Amino acid sequence: MTPRELESYLHEHIPLSAAMAVSVAEASPERVVLRVPLAPNINHRETVFGGSASAAAILVCWSLLHLRMRGAGLDARLVIQRNTMSYLAPIAGDFRAVAALDDPAAWSAFTRTLERKRRARITVSALLESGGETACRFEGEFVALAASSAASRA
Repeated sequence: MTPRELESYLHEHIPLSAAMAVSVAEASPERVVLRVPLAPNINHRETVFGGSASAAAILVCWSLLHLRMRGAGLDARLVIQRNTMSYLAPIAGDFRAVAALDDPAAWSAFTRTLERKRRARITVSALLESGGETACRFEGEFVALAASSAASRA
């Protein structure tokens, strides 16, 4: 999936990404980078609204897992279960959200568990960067439910 295809997918299936004016700078199973402008995500202090920063971090991690699952032929519903966000500095301009897997072994365990148990969890990290500095650190636990499991719970 190209960056443009991922961006179109996100805007169509996750409308908040369009409202936030998120664009996809890089999209591969190894790394996803989103660009997020300040203007539609501004708060009363003329910095990025914390909810927008959190949404961008969840979105970039979800996108990375979506691309990896798609590339591996895994058909599953992917949802965030829990997360933590450390806000290190205010973001006073456009920013980037960057996600890459920290531990390749975790991916192997995740896919084996999903295939065997039809449900699996994985933790993914992201950084939000602005002006060449890290402004936020994110860690999220995502759960995948195999398509047949997801359909039976719907």
